[in-house]
Amino acid sequence: MYAVLETGGKQYRVSTGDRLTVERLGVEPGAAVTFDRVLLVNNDGQLAVGTPTVAGATVHAEVVEQKRGEKLVAWKMKRRKGYHRKVGHRQELTVVQVKEIKL
Repeated sequence: MYAVLETGGKQYRVSTGDRLTVERLGVEPGAAVTFDRVLLVNNDGQLAVGTPTVAGATVHAEVVEQKRGEKLVAWKMKRRKGYHRKVGHRQELTVVQVKEIKL
């Protein structure tokens, strides 16, 4: 059984027991979180596709940790003008462990 859920503007395919890294959620580590934006559920070959979400389907997970992603560097430069700028960015992330998928 697997589901496709949406969080943080991205879609993820998850199964029970999967560890998933998503955009920062405002939840403390060890707490439970429920994703209700489930777009698709496959239960042993029986497909439930939402329009846009599957009614009554939820994915229950537990927050494992809050962390920051690797550093990305953006480099801006204008030729012959003496202008250059280096900007770094680290995304705030949350790691969750999927406990169960309910339909």
